[in-house]
Amino acid sequence: MRDILLTAVRAHASGHIQKHKANVEVYLQNAVGVGEHADIIDTIEKELDELARYTDQVDMIDKYFKEIKV
Repeated sequence: MRDILLTAVRAHASGHIQKHKANVEVYLQNAVGVGEHADIIDTIEKELDELARYTDQVDMIDKYFKEIKV
């Protein structure tokens, strides 16, 4: 059960990482296509905050919940 739960949380976080990376790439490549966002820098910073959040989750799983192989 432990492995299933950790795998699910990691997969969820990884999916969000990919989503927020893609969003930043869109803003960097085509800022014109983001008309509803007047402040592109602020929007990118928010995406980076979310990216950091989910990256931290993956890092915490790897650091504190990794199976110890003997």
